[in-house]
Amino acid sequence: MIKVQNVSFQYKDNDKVLEDLSFEIKEGEILAIVGKNGSGKSTIGKLIAGIMKLKKGSILIDDLEISKKKDREKIKKKVGIVFQNPDNQIIFNQIQDEIAFSLKGLEQVEIEKRIEEALEKVEMKEFKEKDLYNLSLGQKQRIMIAEILAKHPKYIILDEPTTMIDSLGKEKIYQIIKELKLQGYTIICITNLADEMLLADRILILEKGKIVQEIKKEELVEKANILKKYEIKLPTILEILAQLKQNEINLKVEKYTIQELTEKLTERLKS
Repeated sequence: MIKVQNVSFQYKDNDKVLEDLSFEIKEGEILAIVGKNGSGKSTIGKLIAGIMKLKKGSILIDDLEISKKKDREKIKKKVGIVFQNPDNQIIFNQIQDEIAFSLKGLEQVEIEKRIEEALEKVEMKEFKEKDLYNLSLGQKQRIMIAEILAKHPKYIILDEPTTMIDSLGKEKIYQIIKELKLQGYTIICITNLADEMLLADRILILEKGKIVQEIKKEELVEKANILKKYEIKLPTILEILAQLKQNEINLKVEKYTIQELTEKLTERLKS
């Protein structure tokens, strides 16, 4: 479990980016952290990953304290983070070399085994010996996820992982996220994209560094207006479900396709 307790943060002379932030992330869940630009959502991801130094408050990861030097190296093995632009993360040209670099210190046999397993999880095994720079952005991002998976983390932070990727690439990564949850990974998805919220068990809305609302997946239709209030774009399917609810038709998020929901709404409005 990850516990964020009374965390505040600011960049030098700027206003506070985070202010007295507290929440927990349960093992095996997908938590989406959403909010407008400047709300602090990427900052909290970097603090949990140990990329930036925590100055006020505490972050506990499986009872390890991120601000304690003796715990920090253990935490880095537990937490992996993937950023928005894969081109900014790539160091090597060859896929094998890229993933192997993050596994320094392990036996060669173990490195090769982990590379195979990680590439299989992101459906990129056949690209093992390919040139990274010839791949699409979506494929590169899947390699970046594989690089994190090869380190066997317990927690994965995805910081706007599909923002720069086309719709086909997005769908591939969404499917990978679903599979990783089934395999027991805990995932923190920092996002502004509506469809990524539908992957989450819970959604935290950040506004000016504070949590202003927590929404469970099953509450999404009921609380659609809250998302709109904080200028968060609703997934198309959620828009339709909200309209259906206004017309006294209650359906679950997962059960129908957008086309089926549209037909049901159209039929109801004609009657």
